[in-house]
Amino acid sequence: MAIIKLKEDIYSVGSIDWDRRLFDELIPLPDGTSYNSYLIKADDKNILIDSVDPTKKDELIKNLKELNIDKLDYIISHHSEQDHSGSIPFILNIYKDAKVITNEKCKELLMSHLHIDDEKFHLINDNEILKIGNKNFKFIFTPWVHWPETFVTYLIEDKILFTCDFFGSHTASSSPYIENECIAEKNAKRYYAEIMMPFRNIIEKNLEKIKDLDIKMIAPSHGYIYDKPEFILNLYKDWISDDVKNKAVVVYVSMHGSTRNIINYIVKGLIEKGINVQQFNLTNSDLGEIAISLVDSATVILGTPTILTGPHPLALYVTYLMNALKPKTKFLGIVGSYGWGGQTLNILKDTIKNLKVELIEPVLIKGDPIDKDYKLLDNFIDTIVKKHKDLKLL
Repeated sequence: MAIIKLKEDIYSVGSIDWDRRLFDELIPLPDGTSYNSYLIKADDKNILIDSVDPTKKDELIKNLKELNIDKLDYIISHHSEQDHSGSIPFILNIYKDAKVITNEKCKELLMSHLHIDDEKFHLINDNEILKIGNKNFKFIFTPWVHWPETFVTYLIEDKILFTCDFFGSHTASSSPYIENECIAEKNAKRYYAEIMMPFRNIIEKNLEKIKDLDIKMIAPSHGYIYDKPEFILNLYKDWISDDVKNKAVVVYVSMHGSTRNIINYIVKGLIEKGINVQQFNLTNSDLGEIAISLVDSATVILGTPTILTGPHPLALYVTYLMNALKPKTKFLGIVGSYGWGGQTLNILKDTIKNLKVELIEPVLIKGDPIDKDYKLLDNFIDTIVKKHKDLKLL
């Protein structure tokens, strides 16, 4: 990644990972990602904000050398996960006098994960202001966005908020700023859905902590830098609210066609009655796209055949992920088919204990649906339509 000057004496010095397509061996990255690191010159002091994934450490080091950084005084480490902190030991090995500015919890994790020596740390407190050179840094603890130790740094003179994972997005772009708001919103929504959504209520409290800051720029450690901060702030306020849309997300898997017939009937009926539908076949769907759809959907419908005595493994997997992501979905419907019996419904119910949803009366059909089964499906559709009308979504 080329060095990018954000303001006088403030530079982006991180790395773009154009080729990465999977994060944490789980999260798809269709547009790659970036590891944003920032260098601040404050009179005779040099401060690095976060590092990069260790696979990209050479790019960070090269950028620092190109800026003629012969002395590094501090590294601010907002978050101990290795895609941000993993290069710190290499930086400390080059800049031996540098100190790591962080909080007590992050220090503990950095020492555990990266074996950084105790004497290398300078600890800060919540809302502390630290003057370094001619700059004042305010540290605000924002736990659980998305680990317990995370915090953000507000550079008072320049009105820049450095947020690490908070407000991030997985995207690889040669421009640090937004060029297409539609693409930027989708990338940020994917990131929120996959990483931040489980902490929706905590994010609301953390937004409250920064609301009185005069912010002219938000600089996360993944993806875009927001030179118009209200863009991402307004999106987050919408995503963490209790508001849902007139939308049903339908996720399903079918072995011999009967569950697919059930799903097709339901989707057609919902669309005819004015409900927007997003449908995903679990055998070939991007989990990130499913997560995005869950952010503001009023209803989720899960379709599964019974295999052996329980749900199809793909259906169980996506149910487990929904339970972990904890979307603000209001209603959940379970439908499917079975051959002779089983415990599909009980197993799925046991998997969604984190979801604060109303369970629509399930419809599990023996074999392929016939006339009497379609009447049950009509009732299922009508129930969802009524629920949406009650919420004034229709």
